[in-house]
Amino acid sequence: MNSSAGSGGEMEVDSNKQEIFQRKRNAVLVNGVILNGPITDSKAGEKFVEDACKIIMEEVIQKAADVTEKVCEWQPPEKLKKLLDLEMRDTGEPHQRLLQLCQDIIRYSVKTNHPRFFNQLYAGIDYYSLVARFITEALNPSVYTYEVSPVFLLVEEAVLKRMIEFIGWKEGDGIFNPGGSVSNMYAMNLARYKYCPDIKEKGLSGLPRLVLFTSEECHYSMNKAASFLGIGTQNVYFITTDERGKMIPEELEKQVQRARKEGAAPFLVCATAGTTVLGAFDPLDKIADICEKHGLWLHVDASWGGSALISRQHRKLLHGIHRADSVAWNPHKMLMAGIQCCALLVKDNSDLLKKCYSAKASYLFQQDKFYDVSYDTGDKSIQCSRRPDAFKFWMMWKALGTTGLEERVNRALALARYLVDEIKKREGFQLLLEPEYANICFWYIPSSLRKMEEGPEFWEKLHQVAPVIKERMMKKGSMMIGYQPHRGKVNFFRQVVISPQVSREDMDFLLDEIDLLGRDL
Repeated sequence: MNSSAGSGGEMEVDSNKQEIFQRKRNAVLVNGVILNGPITDSKAGEKFVEDACKIIMEEVIQKAADVTEKVCEWQPPEKLKKLLDLEMRDTGEPHQRLLQLCQDIIRYSVKTNHPRFFNQLYAGIDYYSLVARFITEALNPSVYTYEVSPVFLLVEEAVLKRMIEFIGWKEGDGIFNPGGSVSNMYAMNLARYKYCPDIKEKGLSGLPRLVLFTSEECHYSMNKAASFLGIGTQNVYFITTDERGKMIPEELEKQVQRARKEGAAPFLVCATAGTTVLGAFDPLDKIADICEKHGLWLHVDASWGGSALISRQHRKLLHGIHRADSVAWNPHKMLMAGIQCCALLVKDNSDLLKKCYSAKASYLFQQDKFYDVSYDTGDKSIQCSRRPDAFKFWMMWKALGTTGLEERVNRALALARYLVDEIKKREGFQLLLEPEYANICFWYIPSSLRKMEEGPEFWEKLHQVAPVIKERMMKKGSMMIGYQPHRGKVNFFRQVVISPQVSREDMDFLLDEIDLLGRDL
């Protein structure tokens, strides 16, 4: 028996040796590199993916709604560099070490899907969107031509069509971009191209001084876009806002007339539907009247507020948006489609996007292909490689339906209203203003300041409160909420409600925790 087993083992070894010898004999070498057969160990790779997915499931997805988990495990940068072992070496590391790195990266990352992560204009986890992201990461597509990305191009077309309907346009065009900032830049460039089509070939030299208008509360990407496109930040005219952060139409009219008197060429107005800090919505109808009167392109940055269009109860916030020429809308914010998921939508049926951005690369956009080349939409993008960001929104929309998306918006804004009412009841908490969206801006006033007169010393001391509370909550890991000074107001908290995993109890906890962390100040 033993002899037989030994002889079988020896035969197997001999067989392996013969196979290796045969490979070497038949080897094709180029520059000393053997080209026969794959060099990747697929089985080991598959096992690594399987083990890593278990870690993701256990450490991220299953803990996403657990309020007993920390939002973050704070470490200062120099210490975190050592904890993570960031050095890349000449030789690869074993899979067990890599799996440990995966666990460390998850451990020390901020859990943006935690119910008590309120820090940004995105939060929570949508499981359907997440699966869509797994699929696209595995398939690794690029959305430029139908031949390489047939499914995702059709998905993007279907999603854009529905978003256009919600804006209130009968027809239109659009494209998904890597961020609302890029959508705003696209719109600015598109408006300039419409005003002066020659710029695409002749450049800036023959142009008049172009001027655009936007509110004091606009997103900083407006300035960046003006700088990037060669318009210049001095040619961005900021329009005064009212006490709620809304653009004042009468001030816009004055500034347009001022620009004309200066000999400049006004070409664009950028309104905002949902400002970053205060959550303000500009009066779109009145602004559209001025744009029509002066022949100006109207772009609406609805990156944050656009999702209110899904709600029959709250879509009135964007009344008049159908009169815009272009709209930026980010489903990765309120609708939780996962970063990044950002659309630019254009009220145009003349292929303006393609005319403005196309370069007609002959190795990609051949006109003699065997299928309908109108589906090769990549030439209306400034990118070449482009991610299929519409797919995660589509998958989520298919799973929840429009009704489910509407409920998500309504619940977030109902929770925001609950928090506002609680702030009004509690000693030591003071609202900056009545919110109209999901941004709740408030001060926490420690007991040591509550009887002090609201003079310069009071505001100077109150300015120091929010940063200390933020540091304490980060080091404790109990929650995350943003703070900032804004337009003459000292540091205040900006609470943003988005995730359906957030409950009334989390709202109560937020106020209790701020009081607990700041009562000794």
